[in-house]
Amino acid sequence: QVQVVESGGGLVQPGGSLRLSCAASGLHFSLYAMGWYRQAPGKQRELVATITSGGSTNYADSVKGRFTISRDNAKNTVYLQMNSLKPEDTAVYYCNAERPNTHYWGQGTQVTVSS
Repeated sequence: QVQVVESGGGLVQPGGSLRLSCAASGLHFSLYAMGWYRQAPGKQRELVATITSGGSTNYADSVKGRFTISRDNAKNTVYLQMNSLKPEDTAVYYCNAERPNTHYWGQGTQVTVSS
């Protein structure tokens, strides 16, 4: 049974930092592209960052230079380091494991940026 579990969300002040983690089990982790997505209230889910099985990364323009995605295949975990957080980063952040014709989603973790 595949499980994708996010952690690390919380409340942070503008300009602060958080690191999200996503642990995946029940799949051959190193073969999957991994991604972070987010959904703010009243908005569609949007891509934040992705990392391929080979380690290539891609970021939304809104987070370039502030967020960093990385993966540790030995721990079956992908991370999202978020720096210089802004109120507009407030959202539920979801982790996704992807291969052709296959997607596994986590339940999400709330990130709130507010003073």
